[in-house]
Amino acid sequence: MPEVVITVLSIVLIDLVLGGDNAVVIAMASRALPGEQRKKAIYWGTAGAIGLRFIFASVATVLLGIPYLMIAGGLLLTWIAYKLLVEESEHEVSEAKSVAEAVRTIIIADAVMSLDNALAVAGVAKGHIGWLAFGIALSVPIIIFGSQFIAKIMNRFPIIVYVGAGILAWTAGHLIAEDPLVHRAVGDQGVLIIGLANIVLVLLLGFLANRRTAVADRST
Repeated sequence: MPEVVITVLSIVLIDLVLGGDNAVVIAMASRALPGEQRKKAIYWGTAGAIGLRFIFASVATVLLGIPYLMIAGGLLLTWIAYKLLVEESEHEVSEAKSVAEAVRTIIIADAVMSLDNALAVAGVAKGHIGWLAFGIALSVPIIIFGSQFIAKIMNRFPIIVYVGAGILAWTAGHLIAEDPLVHRAVGDQGVLIIGLANIVLVLLLGFLANRRTAVADRST
């Protein structure tokens, strides 16, 4: 019984901590959409995230053996964090294109971020398909309700977008530093340094890009 309790608590904590990253990227990608379109993007994006998480968890040991996979994923997520930060909040596009664009961004980012979540849950589950399914199912409400709440907050307080981008940048830096090849070179302390450096890089570049856009808009 104690082992069961420990397993459940471990999976819950993993989903709360790592599922929050998925909720942030979904909220950032869908924040500019009207209510109904935002819900569609969130539901479809969450479905994609859960599907990817199940696939990754099923082949976790294989993924861990691929050199530079986490480095590539971290770099891609860094770019996504930057693009979401500097993206215009108004889009003159049709409903279908808007939802499709948001879902595409969500699924690409989730393909990266679901990797660490899936590997963590797979490690706790120790190959038990029931625990694996429990961990994936539990992440669904966390991502859906979390992303809707965060998107509403971002629309009321635009500065929160920078907080969201910082979280994604930290996750990206953590992925890069946790790659086996990088981790052997930098150690545990390097994980913190790379994560913080990535936050500074994304937020600084995003701020400068947004500032240039604002200046250009005022001059026209």
